[in-house]
Amino acid sequence: MTEAIGSAQNEQLAQAAFSNQSVVFDKLYSGDSIIAYKRERVRSHVLQHVKPGGSILELNSGTGEDALFFAQNGFRVHATDISAGMQSELKRKAISAGFADIITNEICSYTELQQLQSKGPYDLIFSNFAGLNCTGELDKVLASFPALLNPGGLATLVILPKFCLWETLLVFKGKFKTAFRRFFSAKGRAAHVEGVHFKCWYYNPSYVIRHLGNKFELVGIEGLCTIVPPSYIEGFAEKHPLAYRFLSRLEDKLKDTWPWKYIGDYYIITVRKTS
Repeated sequence: MTEAIGSAQNEQLAQAAFSNQSVVFDKLYSGDSIIAYKRERVRSHVLQHVKPGGSILELNSGTGEDALFFAQNGFRVHATDISAGMQSELKRKAISAGFADIITNEICSYTELQQLQSKGPYDLIFSNFAGLNCTGELDKVLASFPALLNPGGLATLVILPKFCLWETLLVFKGKFKTAFRRFFSAKGRAAHVEGVHFKCWYYNPSYVIRHLGNKFELVGIEGLCTIVPPSYIEGFAEKHPLAYRFLSRLEDKLKDTWPWKYIGDYYIITVRKTS
């Protein structure tokens, strides 16, 4: 089914899937220790490089958990998403938290950022937890970054790479399809959320760097869930608290070293606009 769909149709399917999930998204993931670890890692990475008081353009903002965090830490956030359900929940939460004047929102695909009503420019473009893996046109997304950033502005993206150590180890459990799905994903791999099927793609850091070209310089790369198990290994932290604490301390130590920064479930990459 998913092999024949085009880019625009795939975005609409992803939009429908995440709109369906928006009403239960926070409840599903709020109590997961590894998801909390991932969020803390991503946010700490951002705060190392961007000073409070800056402006953030968030792509695939979901229900607004990160937008709320950054607003609480002194940033202005323009949160975008293609999912009307996610945007509705984000807006409700921003109003409830008293951040309606700090968090603005707009329904817009990240492949059509030239159509944004609020073009900034911004101090940071931010995309968390593999939202950008839902397009086969990441090059098109990256091409719109220079016009949206201030001089010296940053982009921090959290993306699924083509190789994940934990996922590949599933071959020893006989899960060959899952173990090797990232290797053969040039035409996209099937995914499904809330009963809706769509495609996702995998991109290495070299892809991001190459398509941003000489207008950007690399600031840093960290592996995420390289040593700590991915969150789809449900309940690991709760079932094995001592092992989880040991693995998280080890990952925190090795996160930006070779080869660990390249073989996680995700990587965090930050680049700076130079021209």
